[in-house]
Order: sequence, then structure tokens, then C-alpha cells
Amino acid sequence: MTATRLHRLAVAFLSSAAVLAATSCGYDATPLPPAPDTSAEVAEPAAPPTCDASTATQSFAPDGGADQGQSLQRIRERGFLIAGVAADNYLLGFRNPFTAQIEGFDIDMVNAIAAGIFGTSDGHVQLRVITAADRIPLLAEDEVDIVARNMTINCTRWQQIAFSAEYFRSGQKLLVRKGSGIKSIEDMAGKRACAPVGTTSIENIQALAPEAIPVTATNDTGCLVKFQNGETDAITTDDTVLAGLAAQDPYAEVLATRRLTEEPYGIGVNSERVDLVRFINRVFERMRADGSWQASYNRWLKPSLGVDATQPTPLYGRRP
Repeated sequence: MTATRLHRLAVAFLSSAAVLAATSCGYDATPLPPAPDTSAEVAEPAAPPTCDASTATQSFAPDGGADQGQSLQRIRERGFLIAGVAADNYLLGFRNPFTAQIEGFDIDMVNAIAAGIFGTSDGHVQLRVITAADRIPLLAEDEVDIVARNMTINCTRWQQIAFSAEYFRSGQKLLVRKGSGIKSIEDMAGKRACAPVGTTSIENIQALAPEAIPVTATNDTGCLVKFQNGETDAITTDDTVLAGLAAQDPYAEVLATRRLTEEPYGIGVNSERVDLVRFINRVFERMRADGSWQASYNRWLKPSLGVDATQPTPLYGRRP
């Protein structure tokens, strides 16, 4: 074979290799459109390679076109937002015995989201009372649009559903009988601790107090009934929930100790409905600006928790 022939074959081979390389890398010379403007107050960091304790609360940044997404259009065409909530979590989501209406801090979040979609929440919200164990299955099956039920954001749940930005920071504590002798988590060895099934609380107490005896109930009220019947020595869950339980039982007290865990609350959404998550985050930004989040906290939670609080700073940067 001549040198000229070899030279031609080498050029052809290198040209083919370049085409294949460009194809395999998905190269496209078409200029990308500019990134959409956002109303986020916090700079958006690069997406993390993995989810860990420091990035678990990272959500999708709000954007200018979120109110035109398919999820929002579906809800508007239906005429109402379907929200999974609690009806037995005093202060968060509970049925007012005088009005029969479900109200509380979490319900205020639902109403704000509905008002953002429809201009008003009146007549545009369907509250579906669910248990803690129902939350993820109902979202995954698309039977509810959102869940606002003191739901902790964590990496495991991100693998199943999506979350809004953090809208409240709670923490797990213990509720015990006055004079029980239980002063801290260390005193729970051999003692029974109740938490609702399907919550992180029961997992946490087993990790923090391996010698405690776990007891479960369908919901927080079920734990309170067991507590009052002497079937459990303590109830362990978020301090927001325990404050409501203590308000219903004069013989119970929430231990004034440091939180056993940090529990960042988020609104749960089906993982395919990122446009709805972005929209909810826009609503939360608006609540920060107009003071409605602060007003809700001051009404429902501050009197029982006894501490000042502000709306958590959102962490954005998650990619679909």
C-alpha cells in the first residue's frame, strides 16, 4: 500500500472518530436559551452529587413560569386543590370542635397554596384526612396533590417523592407523666415509648434509646389514648405535636431538654410534579415578604412552644 493511500485512510479514520465522539457526548452547537429568572432570595448553588444531611432540604427554585405548569393547569381544571392533612394534631391540623372545621398551622400553609393557585382558598380546597403512613403512598399514586402533615424532609423520602423548601423546623422530644421520674432520654431504658407508625420518630427512638420498648399507634391521638390508659410510659414525636398533646392532658409534660433530632418540615408532592413544587416555593417566598407565615406561627405555635421563630431560609439548587 502506498504512503498516499495510508495517509488518506488515516484522515478518514480520524474524521469518523471525531464524529462518533461528538455523537456519544451529545454535542450540540445550537446556543442554549438564557436561564429563566427566579424570584428566589437565596443564590442557587450547584446541584449536589448526593443527598446528605446538609443538602436534604434543598428544593427546586421558584421560576417565573411555574404558574403555567401542567400540574397547576390540572388543579385549576378540577377546580380545587386536594391536600392530605391531619385532623388530630392540635395546633398543626385539627378539627375545631365548635366549628367542625379543620384548622391549624399546616392548614394555613394549604390555604396559602390554594389562594396562590385560584386567588382565594374559599371553595377551592379539599382536605383529605390521612394517617402518617398514608402520606407517601397517596402522593406516589397521585391521589392527593400535596401533603401538609408535619412531614420531615429526608434523603430516603426524596427517593420516593419531592418536597417544597423547608417551611418549619421542629425537633423530636419526649412527653411523660408529671412525676414519672423520666428526666431525659437516658431514663427510657426498659420504658415504653409510643410514636405513630410510618414516622421517623419511631426509628429515631430505637436508635437513640436502644433499650426503650417501641410502641406504635395509627396516629398521635392513638398514642395519647395509650398514654392515658397506661399502655406506654412516654410519647415521642415532634415538639409541635407534643405541645398540642400536653395542652389536652393536665398530667402530661414535655421534657424541657434539648431536641433529640432536627425535623425540617416540607410540603410533600409527587416526584413528577416539579412545576407544583416550584410554585409552592414561590408562595412561601410571598408569605415571607407579606408576613403571613409569621402571623400563622404567632397564632398557632408560639403560645404553646413559648419561643420566637422565623420562617426558615430556603435552600435551592435541586435539579429534576
